[in-house]
Amino acid sequence: MDRAVGAVLGSAAGDALGAPYEFGPAGQLGARGEEMRGGGGWDPGEATDDTQMAVLVGASLLECGGLELPDVFDRFRRWAAGDPKDIGLQTEIVLTSGDPWDLAAALHFQVNARAAGNGSLMRASTSAVYFAPAGRDATMDAARRIAALTHGDRAAWEGTAVLHELVRVALDGGDPLGALPATLEQVHLDHRERYARVLAPDWHPDLATEFNGAVWPCLGSAVWALRTTTGFAQAVRAAVDLGGDTDTVAAVTGTLAGARYGAAAVPEAWTTPLHVPVPGYGDHVVDAAALRELARRLATAGAASAAGEAWTPGGGSGTVRLPWWSPGG
Repeated sequence: MDRAVGAVLGSAAGDALGAPYEFGPAGQLGARGEEMRGGGGWDPGEATDDTQMAVLVGASLLECGGLELPDVFDRFRRWAAGDPKDIGLQTEIVLTSGDPWDLAAALHFQVNARAAGNGSLMRASTSAVYFAPAGRDATMDAARRIAALTHGDRAAWEGTAVLHELVRVALDGGDPLGALPATLEQVHLDHRERYARVLAPDWHPDLATEFNGAVWPCLGSAVWALRTTTGFAQAVRAAVDLGGDTDTVAAVTGTLAGARYGAAAVPEAWTTPLHVPVPGYGDHVVDAAALRELARRLATAGAASAAGEAWTPGGGSGTVRLPWWSPGG
């Protein structure tokens, strides 16, 4: 449970830590030494669209009692209409197109032939925790399906599936880095070689052939940060200091490092100011305590679902209304 909370809380903390340095050069966090002090349009400790969308996924999983893709898409669409401070260009186009949930991303990809951004990786912490008890095949399948809501390129689906599986291994107490060869065998053959390249032990972010806003170097950078450091904070700081899409690379790193080291490893100085506004849903702001509770419920509900049991916070069956989250708010 501590590792499950670590994955969700760690992702949000990485997101907020990296937000003020987004699109800046490498080494800025180390040079300035400013952590959770805000900047770049973000308040101190404020999480971005990465965590906002992860919260929406988690709330849908709990309130619907499992994965209901139309509901997830509707929540995304309502959020996008709420004028978030930051939203990926591709995600915004898909969510505001007016196309049906099961066609919008595919139609965008058909027209643009480019949809391999890291936007489905950034929001995967909550779904990774929920589906981990269901096993490798189920968690990777769920990752692909959720990713496909906004990203029509299979490359994004496969990267998100890899992240889900690495989190599952870590939550079970295993070594996510040691699980990479077996995980890569489950990647679609058309994409396996490219992921094997960026997830290899000798790969470095400097070798990336795309900006780290793309799914391949983003995931590769997160794995590199986990591999080359020895603790949660060191891994996330290393991710931010890569520069570029710092909030998302740090969010993905925080997901992995949190699942490996647990919630206790996330610095209190990072979690105290942490907060997640959710545009489109009134004045709701999710704080660190609510993120911990969300993670605990996702882990418990996911285990119950994998066992074929219904779950509510107090036992029994039916959908769940979270005390800190009102879908009609």
